[in-house]
Amino acid sequence: MPVAGTQREHPEAQGYLRQLNIGDLELESGVTLPQVTIGYETWGTLNEAGDNAILILHALTGDTHVSRGVPTPDMPAPLIRAIESDGWWEGIVGPGSVVDTNRYFVIAPNILGGCYGSTGPASIIPEGYPGAGEHWGSRFPQVTIRDSVRAEARLARALGVTSFRYVIGGSLGGARALEWAATNPELVRGCAVIASGPSATAEQISWAHTQNIAIRSDANFAGGDYYNGPAPTAGLALARRIAHTTYRSPAELEHRFGREENRGESTVGGSLGEPRGRYAIESYLDHHGAKLVERFDANSYLAVNEALISHDVARGRGTLAQALAHTDCEWTIAAVNTDRLFFPHESHRLAEALPTPVAVDIIESNHGHDGFLIEAKQVEKILARALGVEDESATPSEAQREREALDSMTRLYGAVTR
Repeated sequence: MPVAGTQREHPEAQGYLRQLNIGDLELESGVTLPQVTIGYETWGTLNEAGDNAILILHALTGDTHVSRGVPTPDMPAPLIRAIESDGWWEGIVGPGSVVDTNRYFVIAPNILGGCYGSTGPASIIPEGYPGAGEHWGSRFPQVTIRDSVRAEARLARALGVTSFRYVIGGSLGGARALEWAATNPELVRGCAVIASGPSATAEQISWAHTQNIAIRSDANFAGGDYYNGPAPTAGLALARRIAHTTYRSPAELEHRFGREENRGESTVGGSLGEPRGRYAIESYLDHHGAKLVERFDANSYLAVNEALISHDVARGRGTLAQALAHTDCEWTIAAVNTDRLFFPHESHRLAEALPTPVAVDIIESNHGHDGFLIEAKQVEKILARALGVEDESATPSEAQREREALDSMTRLYGAVTR
């Protein structure tokens, strides 16, 4: 979705990407990032007390468009179409949904370092600073999860929020949600950490490391200063292929693709110089690599991946239990049973370290890590219980769940190239 402008433009619109300058931000590293802008979308209306807000935090390459919005008639047609398009958690957030925008004021910010409205490597260096007028590029400093949470807290206060009924995030968003509760306990009355964990594990760091190398190895990367030339799309697409493999379960990939050849291609023949035809799974990964380069910046991928690597809620705070001892909120911890990126045992470790341990909600899915996005009905039930919403829907049949999963996958990822 295109960046719209300041928070004063089209004040009545909902689900519309705005930007707010939160001023200079001192990072954990001691570096000051000047004139930081945060991109965000909102739905609903903040009450006079400022306490009916819900914060929703996106995953690694996610964005602020959680749900379709409400444009104003004076907006240009392309912007109206973008606002009215389905979001990545459509049906969970919206009027009458479990996160009811008729009741709650929902805020979805873009992570610091991202490329959906927040200050990131592609942003222009402000006047009065070395390199003013140029893209940050290679000069963009490392940002951590804690840096982004501090920036998001400034945004929340600027919007008039006095406390959040719930802070909700999945994957990287779950890491941010957890850090929110640890850093701003006075603002968080409820925290939902979904398909995430208390820290980035050695395995997650290794996956992120290989993705980062893929981008930096692209001849067009130019040390990160590629904005006046061709972008490192091959490296970014390769990073996405690596990442996407971790987002899905081995059983799902085997069931969907197995050793099937891509339509019209033969996997027999070819040479090292002229490769054979592709297997269907290879075409699938190629498709997702190609789709990401259309909408994401390679430097932002590096910046956000580094933020994920930095995640450790206990860093500098003692044990995990000590790091969370001062939190005083309702907790919802959920894991996907087939997740091989954030293994369920990490969710159990987190749940057991809370001041009052809670049971972990298990999302049953064949889809692996992405189950937190695909299994919308199960996530809806978990959040309904967290928010005290009466769940009147019957448990869906297996056939219904399969249809809903297919609909969700089509909306999230588009058709698979075969």
